[in-house]
Amino acid sequence: MASSLHSNNTQICPNPTALNGSSAADGNSQISKKPRLYADPPPLFTPSDIMSEFSHHDPAVARINNGSFGCCPSSVLSAQNQLQLQWLRQPDNFYFNQLQPKIIQSRTIIKDIINADHVDEVSIVDNATTAAAIVLQQIAWGFAEGKFCRGDAAVMLHYAYGAVKKSVEAYVTRAGGYVIEVPLPFPVSSADEIVKEFRQALRRGKQNGRKVRLAVIDHVTSMPTVVIPVKELVTICREEGVDQVFVDAAHGIGCVDVDMKQIGADFYTSNLHKWFFCPPSVAFLYCKKSTNNSDLHHPVVSHEYGNGLAIESAWIGTRDYSSYLVVPKVLEFINRFEGGIEGIKNRNHEYVVEMGQMLVKAWGTRLGCPPEMCSSMVMVGLPACLGISSDHDALELRTCLRDKFGVEVPIYYGPPKDGEEGGVVTGYARISYQVYNKVEDYYKFRDAINQLVDNAFTCASLPIS
Repeated sequence: MASSLHSNNTQICPNPTALNGSSAADGNSQISKKPRLYADPPPLFTPSDIMSEFSHHDPAVARINNGSFGCCPSSVLSAQNQLQLQWLRQPDNFYFNQLQPKIIQSRTIIKDIINADHVDEVSIVDNATTAAAIVLQQIAWGFAEGKFCRGDAAVMLHYAYGAVKKSVEAYVTRAGGYVIEVPLPFPVSSADEIVKEFRQALRRGKQNGRKVRLAVIDHVTSMPTVVIPVKELVTICREEGVDQVFVDAAHGIGCVDVDMKQIGADFYTSNLHKWFFCPPSVAFLYCKKSTNNSDLHHPVVSHEYGNGLAIESAWIGTRDYSSYLVVPKVLEFINRFEGGIEGIKNRNHEYVVEMGQMLVKAWGTRLGCPPEMCSSMVMVGLPACLGISSDHDALELRTCLRDKFGVEVPIYYGPPKDGEEGGVVTGYARISYQVYNKVEDYYKFRDAINQLVDNAFTCASLPIS
């Protein structure tokens, strides 16, 4: 079953169907031409190369949680260190002659990868949370300056990332906006369930003469993780007269297909340190050129205020900008894998599904969604006998797995639905797959859970903290 996965840190074997330019996680999308730094293809990584690139990872830990903090290879960390030293050696020269050209180079590479029309549409910021603040700040000003009526709506998914929910509260609710959360089922059986709930939420947002000023749509939800049909939801927003659409794709680039022309949102953000191998922390924010972006500003105001968001974001005071500058080195690293970023993404998807199916078979449970709605992460049902009955239980079980078994994996608690009684799966693990992972990582997790079950462990036995 798992013989196709690499073992003992060896490189995964390319799957021809995974390299044909289509993504199992996003249908029959057309893959745009990706940038390369050189005319001749680079030498592909050997298994020992991959081991070396991630030798700084703790070998005692089964690290199946790439989705939280990502990973960065040694060659990129070395390039970052050289940039930091260049700054420290002669900061004035670096500031006046190197910083901005290097940032533009990174923005240009990102622009080509995401199929944007112009480099001016791409800003580099610290993380997706910063990007959300930029977009939501503009909405808050719309209420404050009387462009929007008090009670006009913003719509977001119930499973929106917690920090984004807090930002919506801070910027939109406080300014007088009415926020509607789209309830999403979990486990989910099809994208149609999501589309149906989204349409209903937009109708609620337009009741009593209100206008929906903003829709916040995840591309890949965090917990529980599901690939959202963003292209369809953006189309629905256009049909329903939603002013602006912001896609929060913290897990986007390197994890699912990211094509600005196909998606069609006004704003799109993705971290580069999660699935694109950059050091923390760095993200991009795409702002469609046809959108009125004159009111978009970085929340940290510095000398470049008023010169456009991309310029403002490229200088927010003295700080370490090296994570912004290593994108060319990251692309060089990515292009040493068969199929580049598309090959990595497709193989990660295939293998995380394979490992997820191995685990649910071992435990007699189920995946949280169909394979086509998974990215490089999947929700795996845990045995009901573990007695996961609260968010606190989920967190404590995660701590137990880390401290006692050397397994790092997030745990999600999903309350039983009305009418469901004992024996129902209420706990799910979100497993990730990235190029450094090996089949033993997932066997270690399987065996840890099996040991807990064999010992009649329940979350009720965990110490109360």
